Amino acid sequence: MKHPHKNWDDQWPEYSESAPEQKSWECGVYQTGSTQPPKSHGGLIAGLLAAVIFLGGIASALGVLNIRLFQQMQDAPEPNQDALALIGTQPAEATQPETQFSSPAAPATETWQKVGGDVTIELHQAPESVENISQEGGLSFQEIYEKNISGVVSITSRDESGAASSGTGVVFTADGYLVTNYHVVEAGESISVIFSDGQTREASLVGSDPMTDLAVLYVAADGLTPVEFGDSSTLRVGDTVAAIGDPLGVELRGTMTDGIISGINRDITVGGRTMTLIQTTAALNEGNSGGPLINCYGQVIGINTMKVGDEMSAGGVEGLGFAIPSTTVKEIVDQLLRQGYVSGRPTLGLEVEEVSRFYQLYYGLPAGAYITDVAAGSAAAEVGIAQGDILLCLDDTAVVDQESLTELLYSYQVGDTLEAVIYRGGKQYRVTLTVTEFLGNS
Repeated sequence: MKHPHKNWDDQWPEYSESAPEQKSWECGVYQTGSTQPPKSHGGLIAGLLAAVIFLGGIASALGVLNIRLFQQMQDAPEPNQDALALIGTQPAEATQPETQFSSPAAPATETWQKVGGDVTIELHQAPESVENISQEGGLSFQEIYEKNISGVVSITSRDESGAASSGTGVVFTADGYLVTNYHVVEAGESISVIFSDGQTREASLVGSDPMTDLAVLYVAADGLTPVEFGDSSTLRVGDTVAAIGDPLGVELRGTMTDGIISGINRDITVGGRTMTLIQTTAALNEGNSGGPLINCYGQVIGINTMKVGDEMSAGGVEGLGFAIPSTTVKEIVDQLLRQGYVSGRPTLGLEVEEVSRFYQLYYGLPAGAYITDVAAGSAAAEVGIAQGDILLCLDDTAVVDQESLTELLYSYQVGDTLEAVIYRGGKQYRVTLTVTEFLGNS
């Protein structure tokens, strides 16, 4: 439906002068060359000959020097073989003289074994697998796995272009309701679920909440085995935990890792939103998103959501995974089941991406956030903002990408008004927007 205001110059006041006109590329000039007679190159040739002679002299001098050094090495005495034995091997019968190289802590009778001697590694009979019980009253890791694996599923989400993303999910009702991460199914036009017995079913999105990175799915099935949720508010640093999921994709689905609770109530900011999370040393990788973090009693006390990324791994960072506490999961999932969205989440109905430096220079565009989508009926759509416009700022605060937009937007409440500066067709316009409630992507 076309917007009733076809001419923005009539609807919106122009915020600044027109952008300077773009300079077209200047054509290259094709020439036939000079018509004057060529210059003499005798001086250049003489200079090159002199350089060759000079470099040849240097090479000859270096050759003579190398010959002399070689002769000196030939005349040098043979190296002390006993000294060489100190670095590596030494005859078993020999004793080390007390010199400045001797270790004061080493016994006088210490010997070195020759390379190729009789030293070897002995393999002893390994005991049978034992139950690894993490603490009194808890379950073994084997029991934790058996208790939960039937309630852990693999999720594949495909967008309009057919590109797929994968993650993990958790069954929490016997009649087909699942919870996973929002970012696993964010762009999904179709969502499929693989259960532990290999059955595959199509799933529908019940509701989602980008701020807490949670989403609820529904599968038309009965008799499923739900997991048991525990209370994350009782966790302590040092508690033993395990994670089950699909690291690196469905090929490794059902992988279990273990660790401890290494931090509680960690405020982590990702994509402009701040989440309070559980920190764990249990290994989490791409594909573990949406899977369970389980305590020693086999109860799910968190939904895994992220790890420290590859950008930091080069610095030796390990064992930094994060999960959404089960108390948060319950609060959000209850609202998603009841109404399909979480109350009070602010939105303008815009999806944006950064205007790259290349496009700024090549097309003469300003730095800002290129609008890729405008939700129908949103505050932005109501005032005529359209895909292809560039959002420059909100209330004089610069916006350059989705993260900066989200971070700024969450400082407002539903019903607040703000002024936005939009760039379109070489002109800037100032418009007033009212923050509305995000009603989910269901």
